Amino acid sequence: MATPKNIVVVGAGIIGTTTAFYLSRHPSVTSSSSPPSITIIEASQRGAAQGASGKAGGLVAKWAYPKELTDVSFKQHVALSAEFDGSQRWGWRWVDVGEWEGRGREASGKRVRDGLPADLSWVSDELTEVYTPLAQAGDTAQVHPRLFTQSMLDLALENGVRFVQGRVTTLESNTGHVSGVRYVAIEGGEEVHLPADRVVLAAGAWSSTLLPSLPVSGTRAHSVVIRAPLAPPAEAVSPYVLFTSIELPKVDGGRPRTVSPEIYPRPDATIYVCGPGDTRAPLPLTVDDVAVDAAACEEIWDWVAETGVIEEWALGDIETRQACYLPTVDIKGGPIIGAVPNISGLVAATGHTCWGICNAPGTAKAVSELVLEGSIKCADLSRLDAARFI
Repeated sequence: MATPKNIVVVGAGIIGTTTAFYLSRHPSVTSSSSPPSITIIEASQRGAAQGASGKAGGLVAKWAYPKELTDVSFKQHVALSAEFDGSQRWGWRWVDVGEWEGRGREASGKRVRDGLPADLSWVSDELTEVYTPLAQAGDTAQVHPRLFTQSMLDLALENGVRFVQGRVTTLESNTGHVSGVRYVAIEGGEEVHLPADRVVLAAGAWSSTLLPSLPVSGTRAHSVVIRAPLAPPAEAVSPYVLFTSIELPKVDGGRPRTVSPEIYPRPDATIYVCGPGDTRAPLPLTVDDVAVDAAACEEIWDWVAETGVIEEWALGDIETRQACYLPTVDIKGGPIIGAVPNISGLVAATGHTCWGICNAPGTAKAVSELVLEGSIKCADLSRLDAARFI
């Protein structure tokens, strides 16, 4: 396989930025007297991490899926944090994770607290029914997703990667080999041809708009970020990620309703809470056009705040109301990582669902090997190969 001269990564979410970073530090690049040019291109006017990568929970779990990818990714996360001071730069920290089951405020006042850890004081013990640990210590961590994504981009730029803002409209090929991309520049609006002999498609939910044969679609997910009313001591909101099952109070004599928001306290005195996905709004043209349903965000607040599940002292105002589209694979399996059939030089890296932040470093390492060495060496990712899905 010929050594690439021009590599283009489409998408500056966590998969794209991390891939650009790993490409830029690959030994064949760092040791070369004439390394390939590496360009990452992003459609958002606001820069990197404007989609799911900036609006995720940021969970990093050894027990995530698919296992063959997570095994690589988790080790890479630990190594990246150690090398670049991730705790200060992108909020890396170890967390406990558990499943919390309980009731809303108007339910019985019976105190159960079955298994609730003593330091999990920001959750109402009065409303707790069952707490079940989901992983042992050292198997789960978290990052601030926007900071992690931006850090990967910054590190890539330090290594010589070029960042371009434009909306890619066409993946170009010539006699079965990728030849570049065509994009509309954010500044000026002119159409530009960017030549490339390798293209990595990492546009998340938008990947299939450029390659329709990809079975990838977007599921919208809402979330809120809640700021503490006053800066509590660092240890007050202890680092527990909760997958909840909350029985809401009956409304007007109706049947009880159970909801399952996920709760992620962060070291910056905020609490991130996300709700279920929906398909009420189709995928827009760009990430900048994503519509936020204010009612969906208020509902998430009601589930964890108005019910009393999170203690009042830990809750201030909603700092951010947001929505994003998670890239999901429409057929069984995924994510999709590998060379696209019939278009030599085109590589797909998409469909990571809610585990994009977690599995980005493993994906990036695998893609950098594929692009620069001709095959994936770090793990057997044949089950995720693009040829199985296209």
